[in-house]
Amino acid sequence: MTSTRITPGLEGAPTDVDVVVIGLGITGVGVALDAVTRGLSVLAVDAHDLAFGTSRWSSKLVHGGLRYLAKLQFGVAHESAVERGILMDVTAPHLTHALSMVIPLGSVTTRRIAVLTGAGLLGGDVLRRAAGTSSSTLPRPRRISTVEALQLAPLRTAGLRGALVTWDGQLEDDARLVTNVARTAASYGAHVRTRARVLSATGTQVELRDELTGGTSTVTARTVINAAGVWAGDLVPEVTLRPSRGTHLVLRGSSIPGLRTSVFAPVPGTTGRFINVLPQPDGTIYIGLTDEPVDGDIPDVPEPSEPEIGFLLDVASAAFERPLHRSDVIGAYAGLRPLLSSGDGSGATSDLSRRHAVLTSGTGVVTIVGGKLTTYRRMAEDAVDAAVTHAGLRAEPCRTAELPLLGAAPRPRLAELEEPARLVRRFGTDARLVLDNARAVSGLGDDELLAPVAEGVPVTLAELIFGVTHEGAADVDDLLDRRTRVGLVPADRALAVPAAERAMSLAVDAGR
Repeated sequence: MTSTRITPGLEGAPTDVDVVVIGLGITGVGVALDAVTRGLSVLAVDAHDLAFGTSRWSSKLVHGGLRYLAKLQFGVAHESAVERGILMDVTAPHLTHALSMVIPLGSVTTRRIAVLTGAGLLGGDVLRRAAGTSSSTLPRPRRISTVEALQLAPLRTAGLRGALVTWDGQLEDDARLVTNVARTAASYGAHVRTRARVLSATGTQVELRDELTGGTSTVTARTVINAAGVWAGDLVPEVTLRPSRGTHLVLRGSSIPGLRTSVFAPVPGTTGRFINVLPQPDGTIYIGLTDEPVDGDIPDVPEPSEPEIGFLLDVASAAFERPLHRSDVIGAYAGLRPLLSSGDGSGATSDLSRRHAVLTSGTGVVTIVGGKLTTYRRMAEDAVDAAVTHAGLRAEPCRTAELPLLGAAPRPRLAELEEPARLVRRFGTDARLVLDNARAVSGLGDDELLAPVAEGVPVTLAELIFGVTHEGAADVDDLLDRRTRVGLVPADRALAVPAAERAMSLAVDAGR
C-alpha cells in the first residue's frame, strides 16, 4: 500500500494513466477503488471536493430494497439487499449499524394497508435471507403491542393499535463513507485529486484545470469513466437525465423527546408511501424525504422548498403526540437523484427506475448513472467491467466484495477499541491514527483534542486536523460541510468555524 492521503489540486498528478475517473461522489470513489485494486493505474478527479454532490444529501441509510420490492422492481430490490449485506458485514462495519424502524398502526393505516405492509416486511426479510445477511446483523420483522410501541417512540395514541417493527442499515454519515472509500483507493495507489475541473473529455483524453492555481493539463488514458452524477450530461451530451429532488429536515432530539427508534410515518391517502423520522448518532433527527422533479440548470447546492418542508412536517406531526412546527426545523438539505430519463420526460420522477445504467458514448467515455448509495460498489464494478471491455485492457477480476475499507473490522473487535466512541464510530480501527496524528501535528493534550469544539457541537479538533492532513480538506467548507456535517445546522456551523480555522492553521504550520 502507498499513501492514504487525498490531495487538492493537480500538482504532481500523473498525465498518463489506465483510467481517469470523473467525479468523487460515492460512485466515483467506488470506481477508483475497484479499478486500482484490479491492477490499473488511476487518476480520479472532481472540480470541487469529495462528496460535494448528491452523495452527502442522502437519508444516511443502507437500504435493503424494501421500497423497490413494493414497486415490483425485484432485480433492484435483490441487488440492494446483497449490497447492504456486503457494506454492513465486510466493507464498512465501522460506519454502519442496524436501525430499528417502527411503522405505527394508527387511524391513517387501515387494516388492509397494515396487512399489505406486513406482507411487504416479510418479503423484505426473504430478501435479507436470500442475500445471506444473518439475523444477528439485521433482526427479523415483527408486530408489537401499543405498549411496546410507546416505549420506543412518543407516537400519537389516538387510534393506535400497535406497530410493525423492521430493521435496516444506518450509516454514521454518507460523506464519511465517501471519504473512507477515497482514502482506501489512495492506499492502493490511486491518485485522488479534488479541485481539478474537467474542461473536456473523450474516451482517451481529458483536459483538466487546477482550481487552486488556474493551470491546465492534458491527461492521456486508456479509458475514461464519467461518474459525475447529476452533472454527467454536461460532459456527455448523449446522456439524458431527469433529476429529482429529495429534501430532508434536521431537528434537535428534544423536538421528539423519548424517540428511541426510527419511525416510518405513513403518508395519508397513499398505499406504501412513508416518510422517515431518523434519529442520528449526533443527537439530531432527520425527517425525509420528498421526490420532486427538477427542471433547468443543476445548482451546485440544491435548496429545499417551503412546500416540501411543510409537507414533511405535516406528515411527521400526524404520527406523534407532540405536533412539530416550523420553529423545530434547525436545518434542511436537498439532494438531486441522477435518474436516467425514460424517454419523453413525462410522468412522476418517483416512477422512474432506480436501477443504474452504464452507457458508452461515441467518443468512448463510459458513463455510470442512476442507482443509489447502497449499491455504489456494484455500480462501480459494472462501470469498470464495461470500460475494461471497451478499451481492451487487461485487468484482474473485481475484488471489492471481499475488500474491507480502511478502519473496518468485525463489530466485536471494534467494541474492544479503547479510543473515544465518536472516533471509533467514524474511523474504526483508524481512530488511534486520527488521535496520534492530531497529537503530532498540534502538540496539544487529549483533553483539548477530544473536547467538543463548541457547546452542543460534538465534533473534535482531532478529527478536523485529520481532515486536513489525510483527507484533503482544502478549506473550512470542506471540514464543516463534508468531512464533518456540522454545516447541516447553520447555527452549529457558525460556532465551529473557529475550530476549523485553527485545525487548518495547525496543519499548515506543521507542514502537512
